Amino acid sequence: MIAALAHVEAWIFDLDNTLYPASCDLFGLIDRRMTAYVARRTGLGPEEAFAVQKRYFRDHGTTLSGMMADHGVDPHEFLADVHAIEMDVLSEDRRLVDAIARLPGRKMVFTNGDSAYGRVLARLGLSESFEAIHDIHACAYRPKPWPESYASMLAALKVDPARALFAEDMARNLRPAKALGMATLWVDNGSEQVEEAGAADFIDFRTGDLGGWLEEILGEGQ
Repeated sequence: MIAALAHVEAWIFDLDNTLYPASCDLFGLIDRRMTAYVARRTGLGPEEAFAVQKRYFRDHGTTLSGMMADHGVDPHEFLADVHAIEMDVLSEDRRLVDAIARLPGRKMVFTNGDSAYGRVLARLGLSESFEAIHDIHACAYRPKPWPESYASMLAALKVDPARALFAEDMARNLRPAKALGMATLWVDNGSEQVEEAGAADFIDFRTGDLGGWLEEILGEGQ
């Protein structure tokens, strides 16, 4: 373990586009179902529904939060609908599975999705790799990057932020983690193109290959 990470006792990972490559475009399937859901609930056409969906994501952190605030949708119904997708595009990355298993300390998932969506982890061969999934329900529907979601995660999982690392593909979701004292890893795999994010002071580490990065930090000094 490299010296800069020797203090880490809790390894916290986002799920979508972090524990699998953004190139799989699994979220593209979810995105289309979200647009269809928004269209049905609002009566808007596909293009207008897509614009509303993205505005809710930008302003509320998730489309779900916007739909709850403005249309009173049931979160369980919404998530069950948008996650009713096939998982064929996902496959196990043995290198990543083995690297996560070798990490010393605790391993957890912190996601704006819900724990029922943990079937993604099964498809990735990671269902036994994590002790807990802190999901949108556990966050009382205050998603990343709202600071309240991080506070609820740390409290529920009894994590000391000064001894934790958070890995996430959405660079903006790392800012609150860094403010709380966590080490941060940006999984820069193309799911978020933010020009200034690479130099942002809230990003400690950056990689386009999570499995390779974990192997590298585990291999140094051994």
